[in-house]
Amino acid sequence: MLVIKKIDLMSSRTGTNRCAHHTDEYEYNNLIIRRGQPFEMKLHFQQPFDYEDHRICLEFLVGPNPQASKGTHILVPVGGSMPGMGWSAEMTSSDDDTMSIRVCPSPRAVIGKYQFSVKTRSKAGEYAAPFDPNNEVYILFNPWCPEDSVHMQQSDWLKEYVLNETGRIYYGTESQIGERTWNYAQFDHGILDACLFMLDKRGMPHASRSDPIMVSRVVSAMVNSLDDNGVLVGNWTGDYSRGTNPSAWVGSRDILLKYLRTGYPVLYGQCWVFAGVVTSVLRCLGIATRTVTNYNSAHDTDVSLTMDIYFDENMKPLEHLNADSVWNFHVWNDCWMTRPDLPSGFDGWQVVDATPQESSSGIFCCGPCSVEAIKNGLVYMKYDASFCFAEVNSDKVYWQRQGDGSFKIVYVEEKAIGHLISTKAVGSHQRQDITSLYKHPEGSEAERKAVETAAKHGTKAHIYTNKEWGEDISVTVDTQEAYTGQDISLRVILKNRSSMPRNVSLNLFVAVMYYTGVTGSNFKQEQRQVQVPAGGAQQVPMVISYPEYKPHLVDQGAMKLSISGKVTETGQVIAKEHTFRLRTPDLTMTLLGPAIVGQETQVQIVFKNPLPVVLTNVTFHMEGSGLSTPNTMTVG
Repeated sequence: MLVIKKIDLMSSRTGTNRCAHHTDEYEYNNLIIRRGQPFEMKLHFQQPFDYEDHRICLEFLVGPNPQASKGTHILVPVGGSMPGMGWSAEMTSSDDDTMSIRVCPSPRAVIGKYQFSVKTRSKAGEYAAPFDPNNEVYILFNPWCPEDSVHMQQSDWLKEYVLNETGRIYYGTESQIGERTWNYAQFDHGILDACLFMLDKRGMPHASRSDPIMVSRVVSAMVNSLDDNGVLVGNWTGDYSRGTNPSAWVGSRDILLKYLRTGYPVLYGQCWVFAGVVTSVLRCLGIATRTVTNYNSAHDTDVSLTMDIYFDENMKPLEHLNADSVWNFHVWNDCWMTRPDLPSGFDGWQVVDATPQESSSGIFCCGPCSVEAIKNGLVYMKYDASFCFAEVNSDKVYWQRQGDGSFKIVYVEEKAIGHLISTKAVGSHQRQDITSLYKHPEGSEAERKAVETAAKHGTKAHIYTNKEWGEDISVTVDTQEAYTGQDISLRVILKNRSSMPRNVSLNLFVAVMYYTGVTGSNFKQEQRQVQVPAGGAQQVPMVISYPEYKPHLVDQGAMKLSISGKVTETGQVIAKEHTFRLRTPDLTMTLLGPAIVGQETQVQIVFKNPLPVVLTNVTFHMEGSGLSTPNTMTVG
C-alpha cells in the first residue's frame, strides 16, 4: 500500500497559499483558502511513488452528514477532476517519496471548515490517512474570482470592503451628522469560527452555504436574537443595567467572541451595532460588505408604502394612531453579489438589515434586496423590497380627522424620507453620499414614477389618483447648533407664496424622540397667531430651556418639533415635523509618543464636559486591531 507519512498543506500565514488567497491576516494556523482559486500542497510517502500502480484521491468533508450529492463530500482524484462539481487536482512535481499537487476548489463550493484526508489505492490495497484537526481547511467565498457569484472587479473596492478591518459608522441627524469608528476585527482569532457557529446555530443546511444570497439572509436573521437566540438582543428602552449600553460598543470582536464562548445572545444592540456585526461576519466569510446610514429613515408598519401621520380636528397629533415612524437615522448593510434569482440588471449592491423591525416570511430578517430594484420602485422583487423602498423613498402623508370620524388627506410631503444615505468612502475616512444609488433625484420625474410604481403594491395606492393637496404657506425650521446642557433656539419660518397677506394660527408641540422615531409625550406646547405678508416670510422664534428638556433626555435621541395650524383666509392646513439633535463634544485622542509594535504606547484622551454638573465614573471603551485587553477605563 502507498502509505502517507505526512500531509503538508503549506498553511503558513506568510506562505504562498495564504498570501495568494488574501487570507494571511486571519489569526489561524490552519489553511484558509478561497473557492475557485488553486492552492498548493505536498504529500510525503513512506515508499517511492509508482506511476503505474499508485492512485491518489483527495477527500474533503464538511458538515455533520457529508454527502457527495449535496457537495459536502468531495473526492478529487489527483490527475483528474469531478465532472459537474468544478473541483480538480493535478500533480505539479514529484520525486521518489514526495509529490506536489495543485488543487482548485469549485467556485461554487460550500463555504465552511472541511475535514481533509488523502486516500491511496494500489495492487497491495487501499490506504486512508487519518483525519487530523491540524489539516482542517477553511474555504471562503472569493470576490477575487470571476466565476464566484460574489466577484468584485475593482481592486480598491476589494481592499476596502473585504480586507479593511476598521471603518466609520454615521449617526445623528441629517443636519448634525456624527460618526463613530468601528473595529470590524474580521481576521481576529475566533471570529471565523464565530461566523460559522452562527450558521450552525440557525441550523442552516451545509449544502445551502454555497449560495451568498442564502448565507447573507441567514446572517441578517442570526445577528439579532429574535426567533433564534442570535447574536445580539435589541434594546431601545434606555435601561441597559443587565448588559452593555449599545453606545459603549466600539467594535464587533467582543460581541462575536462572547457569543461563540457562551452560545447565548449578547446584551445589548441597536441598529449601528447590528450593522457593524453584519459587516464583520460577511467580510470574514468573503462577501464584500459596507455599513450604510440613511437619515430620515421610514419604518412602514402596515405595507402602505407611505408614512402616515394622523391629527384630530384641531390638528393635534393622535399619537395612538401613529404607528409608522421616521428614524433620525437607521443603519444597515450593502453586500455585493450577483442575483441569478432575479431578472437581469439587479446584480451588485444588495441591502441586508439585521435590526429586527418587521418580520419577513415569519422571521426577523431583511434582504438581500437589490438596490437597483429599490431605486426604481420595483417592490415586488425579493427579498423585502417594499420595506426597503419605504425606508428611503416613501411619502409622508398627513391625515386630519373629520367631523364624522373619517380621515382626509390634508398634505403630502414628498421629500421628507431618505436623505444623505452615507457610507465610508473607499480608501479614506471621508463620508460618501450614495443617495443616488438608492433613489433618483428628489422630485424628478423618474423619482415620482418610482414612488407611484411602488404605491400600486401598497394599501393606500388611491392617494396618487386624486391629488388635492397644495399650499400657499410653506414651513421650514432653522435650528441653531446647541450642545447638551444649553438652551435651544429655534426659528419657524413661514413663507407666503400668494399675493395676499395670510393670517396663520400655529400650534407648536415639542417632544423627545428616540432615534427610532418613537416619541414621548409633549413636554412643551405653544400657540401663536402670525401674519405673513404677501409674497414674504415671517419668523416665529422659540426657545427650549435646559431645565425644560433635561428630564426628558434619552440616549441617542433628538427633539421633535411638530407644527400644525390653519390659514384663516383659505382654510389651508399646515403640518410639518422637524427633528434636531443636541450635540455632544467629540472625543479626541493624541499619541504622546511613537507607536511601536510590541511596546506600550501612551495616549491622551480628551472629552469636554458640556453639562453644568460634574460627571463621575466615566467609562471609556477601546477596541482595535492588536489592542491588548483590558480595553475599558473608568475615570472620575
